[in-house]
Amino acid sequence: MPVVRSAEAVVHEIHGGRFVSYAAPRSGSEELCAWRTEIPAGLRAPVHTVDREEILHLLTGTLLVTLDGRAERVGAGDTVIVNAGTAFGVENPGDRPATAWVTTSVGLRAELPDGSVLSPPWAN
Repeated sequence: MPVVRSAEAVVHEIHGGRFVSYAAPRSGSEELCAWRTEIPAGLRAPVHTVDREEILHLLTGTLLVTLDGRAERVGAGDTVIVNAGTAFGVENPGDRPATAWVTTSVGLRAELPDGSVLSPPWAN
C-alpha cells in the first residue's frame, strides 16, 4: 500500500505559488494526482486553460477564481470544479496566504496566454 508521508511530499514553485505534491506517478499513483497549493497574499496567477478536469477545495483563506471570464469569490470550505477546456485564473486579494487541496487526472496540461504549454510535474 503506497503511503506518502508529509515529509516525502515534493515541493514545486512556479508563478509565485507553491505546489506540494502528494499523489502523482512518481509517488505511485496511476490515475489521479493530488497536491496542496499555497497562494500568497496579493498573488495573481496567470490565466491558463486546462485540458483535464481539476477540482480545487479551499482549505484556508479567500480567493477570487475566474472561470472563462466569470469571477467568483470563494472561501475556506468551498470547492471549485474546473472543467476541461476552461480558462482558469486565481487571485488572492487578501492579506493572508490561502491554501487549497487540488486533484486532477494524470497528464494535466495547461496552456498559458502566450501559447506556451505547461505540463506541471505535480500532475504528471
